[in-house]
Amino acid sequence: MSIEKNQVKKVAKLSRISLDESKVESLSKDLNSIINFVEQLNKLDTKDTKPLSSVIDKTLEPRNDKVNDGKIKEEILKNSPNKNEDFFIVPKVIE
Repeated sequence: MSIEKNQVKKVAKLSRISLDESKVESLSKDLNSIINFVEQLNKLDTKDTKPLSSVIDKTLEPRNDKVNDGKIKEEILKNSPNKNEDFFIVPKVIE
């Protein structure tokens, strides 16, 4: 399968992409090389190959979830111009 210049122009028009005439030839060659590479990949026999989720053959250890407030409440609140004990004070937006 090969991509012709007129096909590149048609796809550009359908996708509403402005395309210079000088770039059509280069884009056609690039698309052809991509399609050739995909065709090579399709020829590979992958029946006995298991899908990978990671290249490392190790399962993740589950961990316990712990609630942690970071113990930096005072540090965060000191950046606020208006505060009330544990909260930021912000102007009322909806009446």
